[in-house]
Amino acid sequence: MDNTSYIFISNVQLGLAALLLIVNIALSVALRLGLGRDLIVSAIRMTVQLVLVGFILEWIFQTREPLLIILMALIMAGLAGIAAVHRTSRRFPGIYWNSLVTIGTSGFLVTGAAITGILNVTPWYDPQYMIPLLGMVLGNALTGISLGLDRMMEECLKNRNWIETMLSHGASRWEAAHEQIREALRTGMIPTVNAMMIMGIVSLPGMMTGQILAGADPMDAVRYQIVIMFMVAACTALATLGVVLLAYRVLFSADHRLMDNRISEKK
Repeated sequence: MDNTSYIFISNVQLGLAALLLIVNIALSVALRLGLGRDLIVSAIRMTVQLVLVGFILEWIFQTREPLLIILMALIMAGLAGIAAVHRTSRRFPGIYWNSLVTIGTSGFLVTGAAITGILNVTPWYDPQYMIPLLGMVLGNALTGISLGLDRMMEECLKNRNWIETMLSHGASRWEAAHEQIREALRTGMIPTVNAMMIMGIVSLPGMMTGQILAGADPMDAVRYQIVIMFMVAACTALATLGVVLLAYRVLFSADHRLMDNRISEKK
C-alpha cells in the first residue's frame, strides 16, 4: 500500500473530533449520570498526557540515545506496576514492590525476546519498536496483575476457615493455597484469552487499525498484530504468575500459617 494514503490530522480536526464527546455529555445530563465533569476532565487529561508523551517520544526518536530509551522503558514499567496496584481493592505489605518486580521482569523479558529473537531489530534499542511494543505488553500485563492480586486476596479471605482447617490437619501451605493460586491465575489471564478469541471477528485491534490508517499493507499489519498478541499473552501469564506467587509467600508463612491479618482494605 502506498504511504501517500496517510492523512495528516490537523489541530482543527482534533477539535472537531472532541465534539464527539457531546454525545457522552448529553447522555450524562439527560439521564443524570453525573459523569459530565469527569468526562471533560478525563478528556483534557488524556489529551495533555498524550501530547506530552508525543513530544518526549519525538525527541527520543531523534536522539536515539540508548540510555534515554532504557530510562523511558524503566519509567513505563514503574508506572505500570504502580497502576496495577492502584486497581486492586486490598493491600498487603510489599504489594507495590511485588508488582514492580513482576511487571518489569516479564515486560523486559518478553519484549527483549521479540525484538532480538523474532523481529531481529537492529539496533535492539530502536525506539520505533522497543517503546510501542513494551507499552502494549505492559498495558495488558498490569490488568492481569491487578485481577490476579484481587482474586488471590479475595479467595484467601473468603475461604479462610477451609484453609485454616486444612493447615491444622497437616496440609502444607502450598496444598492449602493451591486452589486460590489457580483461581487467581485463571482470573488474571481471562481478559487476554477472551481478547484473542474475538480478535478479527468482533473487533479490530487498535494497533492494527492504526497501522492500516497510516498506510501499511493490511497483511503486514495483521502479522504484527499476531506477534503482539502472542507477546501480550506470554507477558500477562508470566506477570500474573509471578505476582500471585509473591503474594502467596506473603500471605502464607514459612511455618504454614495463613497470615490474613496482613490484608487490608484500600484506603
